[in-house]
Amino acid sequence: MPPFTILHVCMGNICRSPMAERLTVLALGSDLVHTHSVGTGGWHVGDSMDAAAARQVRARGGDLGAFRARRIAAEHVDASDLILTATSEQVEYVRELRPDAADRTFVLGEFGRLLDAVDLAALPPAGPDPDAVYARGVSLVAAVDAARAGRPPRAADDLDDPWGRGDRYFARVADQIEETVRPLADALLGTP
Repeated sequence: MPPFTILHVCMGNICRSPMAERLTVLALGSDLVHTHSVGTGGWHVGDSMDAAAARQVRARGGDLGAFRARRIAAEHVDASDLILTATSEQVEYVRELRPDAADRTFVLGEFGRLLDAVDLAALPPAGPDPDAVYARGVSLVAAVDAARAGRPPRAADDLDDPWGRGDRYFARVADQIEETVRPLADALLGTP
């Protein structure tokens, strides 16, 4: 069974989605979950992470790895169990690309907000192996989708685009990302 896989999506894949990817890796602290990121546009394909975004990841203890920006393709969506976008516009982009991914595609802030409504004790037990994390993750996504109940995301769920702005702006966006990815990691791994 493949590891539970999270795909982060933003516009250019140099600011928000790579920060979310790398901050998710940091929050998980394990390789039981695979996380990757893409952009809806192709302007930055092959570029490294924006310098201000990279500073935020490093300042929080994260590793940049060998990150290079990529443009979204159907196979990225197909290979992912949870798709988290920066904005509701990107949710629509993913849904148009792959309509069958609608029940596992969320705005990042929307997922974090709805995660609070999920009874984590009702999920399959957490465990130290990829199969347990996968089963728990798939059930978690289904539970968050059920909590969504077909309602659209709220405007406040979107992450502002920090591109071209200062470090303080990037720090605020990174804080918002962590507000979701830390509880998500805890929910997947069954940690308090």
